[in-house]
Amino acid sequence: MSFNFFEFHSNFQLPIKKSTCCREAELAVCLLHEVEIYTAQRTWIVKIIFLTDIHGSFNQTAALLYETVADVYIIGGDLIDIPFYSINTAIQYHDLQTQLHSLRKKMDKEELVLEDFVDELLDSPNVAEDIIDRGSDYQQLTIRARRVMQQKYKVLENMISFKSSAGVFALPGNYDMDLKYTSLHERDLHLHWHTLGGMKVAGYGGAGVWTAGIPERYIVRYKGGIGMNDHSNEMFTFFKAVKPDIIVAHQPPHGVHDRITHIGPSGSPALRTYCENNPVKLCLSGHIHNDWGFMAIEGCVYLNPSNFGEVTTIQGEVSEGGFFFQIEFDETELEKISLKKLVDDHRIHDIAEYYRKDGKWTEDIIDLERYQARRLNENYDMKVEKYHHIPEIELFKEIKNFFRMFRTQETEERLDELEHAVNLLKDKFDDIAMDIVGSVNMGLSQESSDIDVVLYLRCGRNCQDMYQQCDFYTSAKALLTNIIGDKYKFEIIDCIDLNVVEQSIITKNYECEVTQRFVAYRSICRPVNYKAIAPIEDILNEDIEFRREMEGSIRSYFRIFATTSQHMRSFDKYESRLKSIGIKLPESIRDKIREYLQVTSSNDLMKW
Repeated sequence: MSFNFFEFHSNFQLPIKKSTCCREAELAVCLLHEVEIYTAQRTWIVKIIFLTDIHGSFNQTAALLYETVADVYIIGGDLIDIPFYSINTAIQYHDLQTQLHSLRKKMDKEELVLEDFVDELLDSPNVAEDIIDRGSDYQQLTIRARRVMQQKYKVLENMISFKSSAGVFALPGNYDMDLKYTSLHERDLHLHWHTLGGMKVAGYGGAGVWTAGIPERYIVRYKGGIGMNDHSNEMFTFFKAVKPDIIVAHQPPHGVHDRITHIGPSGSPALRTYCENNPVKLCLSGHIHNDWGFMAIEGCVYLNPSNFGEVTTIQGEVSEGGFFFQIEFDETELEKISLKKLVDDHRIHDIAEYYRKDGKWTEDIIDLERYQARRLNENYDMKVEKYHHIPEIELFKEIKNFFRMFRTQETEERLDELEHAVNLLKDKFDDIAMDIVGSVNMGLSQESSDIDVVLYLRCGRNCQDMYQQCDFYTSAKALLTNIIGDKYKFEIIDCIDLNVVEQSIITKNYECEVTQRFVAYRSICRPVNYKAIAPIEDILNEDIEFRREMEGSIRSYFRIFATTSQHMRSFDKYESRLKSIGIKLPESIRDKIREYLQVTSSNDLMKW
């Protein structure tokens, strides 16, 4: 079955040539002319975000949806970690399962699903009492496991359902139930396909491995792996019938991102055969956490971003996650792929980019330290000491995350427009980025809402607070205003010279007001083109005491800002917008807003 599950916004990229003009006032006129030439050349840009192996990291998954804009999100399997809420219960169930599995093997009953074997065993005469006890316990825990797993999928569905402006789809992995029996059934890609513009996306879940600790009765029966010829292979037959342009499979193809240490390749020969003999543009997989990356073979691009959720290795160590791919199609042509990493639920680091150059794919490593750490299977961000925001900022973030659950289509369109605008100007400035404030940051923009941003540049002239007289700022503002045009009211409320911030951090200049503002914006705002800001914030986080001191210095300013009448009216406006769609503000959020605004009995704000 096929259907169009969303309508595209039109998006465009302008092929602006590098200017040889000096960066003076005439630069704006020169560049504006180039923008005007190409403004009409709009193409369909389709953006896909692919993550896999989230292993119960639901909050982190929701954070990724909050912090990104895409047309489609695909989760490649292993959605949950354990089928219980208690690790002790999970260990007990695992032990029982292992014992009964050994008994099944000893009795030569391996053709039976383990739960069916236990049912048959308990109906048999002359069964030892200790086996009856273990079998009965296993039956009861299996029933509980099913109930808990279904509850977990319901929680995940609730957390991602706010993303109504984009399609969100998922595959079952070897840690999952068959999703057609869960709250995620409408998002299930297993043996389903959908249209994405002029392309077909089809999926096949599960894996050719028994995962101890997960009830065998409820998993997807994997019929696509080693030992099955292509013609009797369910996965191969399905793809042959559908003829997809994009394949999503939990278990990878043979010889591609499938190597297990001390074992070797573990992927599906049928999947590899199909991709190499059919016009498949993209094959997305997961399952194998340590054999990941980008590979192009015979016209097909294979991607495995590694695990998105934290996982515990067989050595008992925790391996950090957060990795995902952002994939961009220009109509039906694969144009650009970015490996990214979500850190601390709100910062997205660009790790590497892949793009076509002279007919071949080129790799550009952006964050060498994080890239090398993943190559060596070492944690990077888990080693960084976590900084703690001032209480007012922590409250603001909690309130913001609540409002973002009801993010509007208008918000998505503005975010998309800003990302597009910055992408057009990357070649014109050494670094350019933004932080978004106001209703776009909160996720509640309406058709009449404007766009307020903080602009980041590398000026090199130490303009400090005189940025409005800076040629770099003048040029960037003119270009951005021209690109965004009359579609939205657009205002730059501040401009930060990243060179000034970087130098003040290195020299420990606690009095630098530019850096104080940078720390304040980075604490509460949403970035566009974070890779231009990330190196500065990494330097800042290497000296936690300096960051804490800077946050302390802005605390008085932040309190004044938080209690202004305009700021208070914003929350009144946001509540009214929720009421218009039938959402009542929970009392717990009211309490947080009241605490954040430091209001107890103000006559102007008695409603809070």
